Amino acid sequence: MFAVFAESFSPESPLDGLVLGERPDPVAPEGWTTVTVKAASLNHHDLFSLRGVGLKQEQLPMILGCDAAGLDEDGNEVVVHAVISDPSWRGDETFDPKRSLLSERHQGTLADKVVVPLRNVVPKPASLSFAEAACLPTAWLTAYRMLFTRGGLKAGDTVLVQGAGGGVSSACIILARAAGLKVLATSRDEAKRAKALEIGAHDVFESGARLPVKVDAVMETVGRATWSHSIRALRPGGTIVTSGTTSGPQLDDAELTRIFFLQLSVVGSTMGTRDELASLVSLLDATGTKPLIDREVALTDAREGFAAMAGGDVFGKIVFTN
Repeated sequence: MFAVFAESFSPESPLDGLVLGERPDPVAPEGWTTVTVKAASLNHHDLFSLRGVGLKQEQLPMILGCDAAGLDEDGNEVVVHAVISDPSWRGDETFDPKRSLLSERHQGTLADKVVVPLRNVVPKPASLSFAEAACLPTAWLTAYRMLFTRGGLKAGDTVLVQGAGGGVSSACIILARAAGLKVLATSRDEAKRAKALEIGAHDVFESGARLPVKVDAVMETVGRATWSHSIRALRPGGTIVTSGTTSGPQLDDAELTRIFFLQLSVVGSTMGTRDELASLVSLLDATGTKPLIDREVALTDAREGFAAMAGGDVFGKIVFTN
């Protein structure tokens, strides 16, 4: 089958190890199923893999990709849940110390076919195209869990989304607006601020700008570059939910004094559960909300999509189609 895979690592030039070519058809073990992939979306995780983050040399070649939508063995339209937990694990799989994402220990979704545990498929509603559904399992599920499970936000609350433009941040804006929240967003880029308004933000600001109100929660995926601003944007008792550090993990000032004095909560969030993915799909189906797609590219032209993400020239999701 045709696949997009990592053959080697290069921290400085990740696309050097990217190969488009033939790989053996996967064989589903007992309790797993084969999904014929119709669409798969790209994540920063795939670039990290090409840099050697989370993968070892002996695991190569590794088919990349966490997200997919397609047809199961019975021809049903499904969305693939990317978190693979231990078969014996019960409860929230994001807490399973043995969990992994597709393309870490198991071959990924950027291929004609992918095998996953039977419990890792969720029905795809007719209201979502395969390309739209393929956006959901990583970035959109992360955003859903950040806002509603870990953030505990509800209609009428005010949320700040830092760094508008990335897959998670744009999903946060659209989902928060769909759920009745007041949505503020920031970006260094004027065009991305304008786009954030288009997709649902009520107001936008330059990164670090003083806000007219204090917010109930901040959705934080940037890290060092925005951390201080995020803490200062919160009302007393407010919550910062962090799921990434795209500007680097180290903090010059953690703002600990402000955190304890204002009784702020700092909450980590990682991916989401199969049940949360099902709830996310239901929310989109019920509200008519659509994932934001930056571009659709044929899987055979996947290098174009990887280059766009590596260059930062993206607003929304890059989707590969078969």
